[in-house]
Amino acid sequence: MKATGDIQCIPIGSGVSVRAEVKRAHAILEESGLKVTLHPNGTSVEGQLDEILAAVAKIHETLHAEGVVRLVSFVKVATRTDKTPSLEGKLFDTRH
Repeated sequence: MKATGDIQCIPIGSGVSVRAEVKRAHAILEESGLKVTLHPNGTSVEGQLDEILAAVAKIHETLHAEGVVRLVSFVKVATRTDKTPSLEGKLFDTRH
């Protein structure tokens, strides 16, 4: 099932800056084969629902294995049956 989503991963207790951990999480999403778009508060994704959920699981498994003790992820996914969802389809023209 095709889906779009938004993923935000937040390492907790990793110090003041979590830039390295967040970059690692985004790299895992990019390596997943999903269509990804980075934004200031997370990453928008497009792909098969099971692949999106598997990518979130891989982020948690990988970051924990690399020493992150606590990790919280906020995941929003959207599916529909009337048409194929896409990230572009969720945007609207702001000129009108």
